[in-house]
Amino acid sequence: MKLRRAILSCLAALFVLVGALVHVATPAAAASLAEVTNFGANPSGLRMHVYVPDQRPAKPAILMAVHHCGGSGQSFFNNTEFARLADRYGFIVIYPTATRSGNCFDVYSQQALRRDGGSDPVGIKSMVDWVVANRSGDRDRVFVTGASSGAMMTNVLLADYPDVFKAGAAFSGVPATCFATTPPNTWNGACAGGNVIKTSQQWGDLARAAYPGYTGPRPRIQLWHGTADDVLRYPNYGEAIKQWTNVHGLTQTPTYTDSPQVNWTRTRYGGTGSTAPVEGVSLQGVGHDLPRPGMAAMALAFFGLTSDVPPSPTGAVRAVSAGRCLDVNGASTTPGTQLQIWDCNGRPNQTWTRTASNELTVYTGGDRRCMTAQNNQTANGTPVVISACSGATGQQWRGNSNGTITGVQSGSCLDVSGAGTANGAKIQLWTCHGGANQQWALS
Repeated sequence: MKLRRAILSCLAALFVLVGALVHVATPAAAASLAEVTNFGANPSGLRMHVYVPDQRPAKPAILMAVHHCGGSGQSFFNNTEFARLADRYGFIVIYPTATRSGNCFDVYSQQALRRDGGSDPVGIKSMVDWVVANRSGDRDRVFVTGASSGAMMTNVLLADYPDVFKAGAAFSGVPATCFATTPPNTWNGACAGGNVIKTSQQWGDLARAAYPGYTGPRPRIQLWHGTADDVLRYPNYGEAIKQWTNVHGLTQTPTYTDSPQVNWTRTRYGGTGSTAPVEGVSLQGVGHDLPRPGMAAMALAFFGLTSDVPPSPTGAVRAVSAGRCLDVNGASTTPGTQLQIWDCNGRPNQTWTRTASNELTVYTGGDRRCMTAQNNQTANGTPVVISACSGATGQQWRGNSNGTITGVQSGSCLDVSGAGTANGAKIQLWTCHGGANQQWALS
């Protein structure tokens, strides 16, 4: 127990430090975090906070955001990007708070590891029901994400309640049931150390046993893990992929592999696009400090919550400052051709289609190309080019109410280099500053 307390103390200190270093601004909207009591069955006495953005559809999606050991719902609200993104995309965020020793969630007891068995998962399910009943939440669009202990709970909830949660994103977790212990122990050192190794069939059977007899659709899952994680070690990433590919009836052979950023390896199973049943993101040299900036947006894209660009409108994209149009130089279809601005002429190399997958595409048929951050880079000055459409995050863009267009992967703005206004001025990524050279009109 002394070792466990020491580990929990280190975890709490680590996430306080991460919160200080990675500042996330409090959402600017008038909405605020509110505590809800008496929300339903709650056998372990969890606390519930909810964030309801001012601007939302009649039936908003629901995101359960589950904190790490030593944290709280309020700290997860303050130190992650989910609430700010909720303001943009109009979904409700629920922030549960663990109340047991160390503020860790119960992902280890037999009560927690079966549907309606008791403990924390029952309380979390009640929170979802409360939001559906009292805030008009969309029961058909409920998602869960979490970090560390919250990531472990994400895996558990997807096993316990596959009919409630449509998808999950787990940042530095372990497979469902991996942390099971014998009371009164609450820490499973073998699992944390990455030493619990099973076959995919064994892992899949354990997940299915959480809800015996269930034959309906299974939730999709996105798994994130750093290779240098020294708290919940990296082998847990591979074991979780084994579990969820088996649950979905898939092999462990990826159907798609790419590198969204330097030293990242993303693998998809059972599909090549952003809605694959299982997606894994392995982060070379990264420790136990996820999610980092920009990752929340990628999780939301996986859930399908970020499609604020209307599907398939087609037309020109005009640089407001120059009065010229976004243009593929020389009407080229060659991948890697950098975009520019040019006098608007209505030709195919200036005709852009905004898709439901948040792509901006040019041309049609076999010549179809996507606007892309070159080599999926994110740094200031990265050229914006055309390339073959692949579903990479570097090809996903958001049109914002202030006239900017931001890259989902980078969070940076589509920018006319050097604030140029002449024909041929090049297009790049740059930190958003609201200047005239970052203002666009989508017609």
